[in-house]
Amino acid sequence: YATGAGGTGSQSTAKTDAVTINKPTGLITMNAAALNAATIISFTLTNSTIAATDHVIVTHVSGGTLGAYTVTASASAGSSTIYVRNNTGGSLSEAIVLRFSIIKSVNS
Repeated sequence: YATGAGGTGSQSTAKTDAVTINKPTGLITMNAAALNAATIISFTLTNSTIAATDHVIVTHVSGGTLGAYTVTASASAGSSTIYVRNNTGGSLSEAIVLRFSIIKSVNS
């Protein structure tokens, strides 16, 4: 992607707050609310560029403890559900930053 293709967004009150970014790539800053040990939360990325057949790639790129989280995503038309798991043995209260990119795909 070229400069200008990305966008940014953040959660205001909770790690489950939805974020809207209508760009094919970008950064999401999550809320710093506590995430208990071995717990998975999810939130919606509303994004008009996502088709149900696309791959949404999400990685933890900064903020908080790198390597302490597993991040995955599933696509649907106009949005993606992003799942974040705390892999540690303790609660973490970190405003982690996620980078996402949409890879266009089709079934046939």
